[in-house]
Amino acid sequence: ASLAANWLSANLQGQAMTALTLNRFDDATTARQIMASLRERATTTDEMGMFWPENKVGTFWYQAPVETQALLIETFGELPGTKPGEIDQLKQWLIRQKQTQSWSSTKATTEAVYALLLNGSSWTNSKNTASVKIGNILLADRANKPELATGYQKTAFAPAEIQPALGRVEISKKGDGPAFGAMYWQHFEPLDRIQPQQQTGTGLSIQKTLYVQRDTDSGPKISLISSVTALKPGDLVKVRLVLTSDRVMEYVHLKDGRASGFEPIAVLSGYKYQNGMGYYEAPRDASTDFFMEYLPKGTHVFEYELRVVHAGDFSAGVATVQCFYAPEFAAHSAGERILVK
Repeated sequence: ASLAANWLSANLQGQAMTALTLNRFDDATTARQIMASLRERATTTDEMGMFWPENKVGTFWYQAPVETQALLIETFGELPGTKPGEIDQLKQWLIRQKQTQSWSSTKATTEAVYALLLNGSSWTNSKNTASVKIGNILLADRANKPELATGYQKTAFAPAEIQPALGRVEISKKGDGPAFGAMYWQHFEPLDRIQPQQQTGTGLSIQKTLYVQRDTDSGPKISLISSVTALKPGDLVKVRLVLTSDRVMEYVHLKDGRASGFEPIAVLSGYKYQNGMGYYEAPRDASTDFFMEYLPKGTHVFEYELRVVHAGDFSAGVATVQCFYAPEFAAHSAGERILVK
């Protein structure tokens, strides 16, 4: 009786457990009410599938997104009234979550694998591998043998092989289950000519701005540095990096290259914590690096100070961010020049 009366005050995982329990013990009416509530609060997108924004990491045992999503898959699969494709949409979130994050415990891994194999269409049929054609080249002809269960394939093209025809990619998929991948091009470019990489599908964007701080009668003031701003040795420069992510990511590396005429004020590496996020900051010879074990969804600002030490005309360097174990999730800022007289 208490379960049926108090389910509204339960957390997301508790509501899934309650729905399962009540349905098994012949209280289908309340179980259907819980399912209706879960559907109303769910978010569904083409890329991420079906998920609950409230399903976040926390300090309590039930604040475990992977285990909670797995339990919800079991709940939707067992209770009547599940709509066609809902289970696959729930499984899609688990797969996409794993792309940029980790299943952080043996329990999470076990529950996720159990949920992926439990219900919905079969995604482990090795015959369901996507067929990818790059120009006139079949990926299967160049790549290693696809991995069993996942169908993972990968290949690389040498610079001499790059032709305009490779810009046309055709993908066909037969059978059940989703398919996703990435194609990226690495090349050399003068740093000051690099254009900003826009947020197109990768979910990441990074913007870098430089400010010079000077003392005035009303106190220190900062002004934006452009290619025509004349700096002088001894000036204090503030670097501001604005990082935006459209999803939670883990193991993210942000590298900010600096002009050769600058030196960092803080030269010691260390762990820092700001605005609910911790990261390790490491000043290096030609860059300042930030290592984030956990990057929350949203916009994050990093700031640090440099000192102008040499005169000259310098490339300011670009900021590059990349998900360490999913290199297709990357972005960089624009290049510019710095004038020191």
